[in-house]
Amino acid sequence: MPKTVAEIVTFKLNPDIRTEDFVKLSQATEAFCRQNPGFKHRQLSRAEDGTWTDYVVWADMKTAQDVAASFGQQEFAPALMAAIQPDSVAMRHEEIEWAI
Repeated sequence: MPKTVAEIVTFKLNPDIRTEDFVKLSQATEAFCRQNPGFKHRQLSRAEDGTWTDYVVWADMKTAQDVAASFGQQEFAPALMAAIQPDSVAMRHEEIEWAI
């Protein structure tokens, strides 16, 4: 049976982007996430040093990778990506071994 997968993306925003504006840009991705089979959960957090973490849980690795591959082609993607410092982005997929 496939393991549930966490997609973890860390990044920093461009200096001229306000937290409230970025959250609104991120909320525009909700329908896209929810329409994909295997979507479980998503959260967005910001650390004191300005590093953001976008944490999405998918039913399996194939779903996570397929959705990630199509993300940049979505209507909302250019505005969202323009808000992020490109050289600060780190993305990975991890199988979840335990959760409560």
